[in-house]
Amino acid sequence: MAAYVIFDVEISDLKRYQEFMAGVKPALEKAGARYLARGGAHKVHEGDWEPRRIVLLEFPSIAAWEAFYNGATYQGLKSIRDACSSARLVSVEGLG
Repeated sequence: MAAYVIFDVEISDLKRYQEFMAGVKPALEKAGARYLARGGAHKVHEGDWEPRRIVLLEFPSIAAWEAFYNGATYQGLKSIRDACSSARLVSVEGLG
């Protein structure tokens, strides 16, 4: 069953973030993930959430997401991401 990962990202250093993106895109493809939304216009309809930049990813499963997130490739890239941005993220299992 698919898993969806929602990132709410604030970028503080665009040049470094682009370095992160150059490495993470092929790693995501290799993990079987795909972008569903990335930085598009968004609007809050209810509540007090004030998202900055929304990224929505689809993974084949929660296990695939967790293997990707905890794997050496992403953890190495995450150190770059952490140095140039702040993020909130959540994963949710899709309907099966």
